[in-house]
Amino acid sequence: MNSPQSAHPTAALEGSIPRQAASTLARLSRGFRVLALTGPRQSGKTTLAQMAFPTKPYVSFEDLEVRRRADLDPRGFLAMFPDGAIFDEVQRSPDIFSYLQTHVDARQRMGDFILTGSQQFGLTASITQSLAGRVAMLDLLPLSLAEINAHQKITLNRQRLWEFLWRGSYPALHQQTRKNAPVIDPTDWYSSYVATYVQRDVRQISGVQDLGSFERFVMLCAGRVGQLLNLATLASDCGISVNTAKHWVSVLEASYIIRLVQPWHESFGKRLVKMPKLYFLDTGLLCYLLRIRDPLALAQHALRGLIFESWVISETLKWRANQGLRSDVYFWRDNHGTEIDLVFPHDDLLYAVEIKSGETFSADWRAGCDKFVKYAGARAGAPVIVYGGLENFEFLGYAVRSWQSLTGA
Repeated sequence: MNSPQSAHPTAALEGSIPRQAASTLARLSRGFRVLALTGPRQSGKTTLAQMAFPTKPYVSFEDLEVRRRADLDPRGFLAMFPDGAIFDEVQRSPDIFSYLQTHVDARQRMGDFILTGSQQFGLTASITQSLAGRVAMLDLLPLSLAEINAHQKITLNRQRLWEFLWRGSYPALHQQTRKNAPVIDPTDWYSSYVATYVQRDVRQISGVQDLGSFERFVMLCAGRVGQLLNLATLASDCGISVNTAKHWVSVLEASYIIRLVQPWHESFGKRLVKMPKLYFLDTGLLCYLLRIRDPLALAQHALRGLIFESWVISETLKWRANQGLRSDVYFWRDNHGTEIDLVFPHDDLLYAVEIKSGETFSADWRAGCDKFVKYAGARAGAPVIVYGGLENFEFLGYAVRSWQSLTGA
């Protein structure tokens, strides 16, 4: 039986944007027999896997014939790959995981098989059951600003900020053709992306039948970006039950469309809110769902501050994921409404980050961080303010950082 592998698309990989996660993937391949690369559709998982492991055959489990062979004769299927392989969307054949466990155990090779998938439900569950202790997991989110800047050298000005947030960060939107023609229009791309996601992925991973209501639900989530997630209100506005809303939120999070940021769980003696806040992992998709037609409309939009906040949090998550770090980021809010947009632990310290889209720094922005630092005491690291201006400076113990500092330049 011939191996169901596809030829390596060397030409297609030429011009691909280098990913910061590549070094982390290489490091993990030296210590684990299996690597699992997860993330949203079109985030570049397949490209990264093929660039990092150019000698391994690539096999897509989206192919019905591949799934048929794997399901009918899993041992014979795995034997066709003496040097390991890249298995794309492998969660489509869940039974293969049990056989893969005994296969890699017998071979005792590091970096033997690379698994990719865009659905946390199927892939994570299968890995947990069959490959625990043998697999390293790495999330690959859409491009970070640093990755895009390294590829095309971004012009750093206020107009460019809103253009970038409106366009979003999926690789397809930053690839140019061989003739150096403009990249694809984001509205066209996101229209196709949403249609594909809703019509295929949602049905595969959740059994959602009322796709019209689900689409409306996603748009309602977009209108609540950066806000506390009140499931009862969201369900009522969409005309569904609270349990359905809870399930649909889990579908969106498992598909890397949204991220729920939990409140910091230590109260420092103060009563805190318990509801999470809702963010989108890509602001281009968020702008599409909000029907924001262009960067100028975004710059004037009532939600521009929360969209900017969602972007900074997404950039933080990308940086941590690319380094192989846990995505443990939080917000903090006390019962008086004092809030910190972003809190994360690092080296036994807690760092508070205030996020403001304004161009002009205001000393009033320190109020929330001041209170948090007081409560955290010796555990508090130096607070940071990320804002929409272009200057970096220090102010009374605060590190004030421009959005452009996220380019890594």
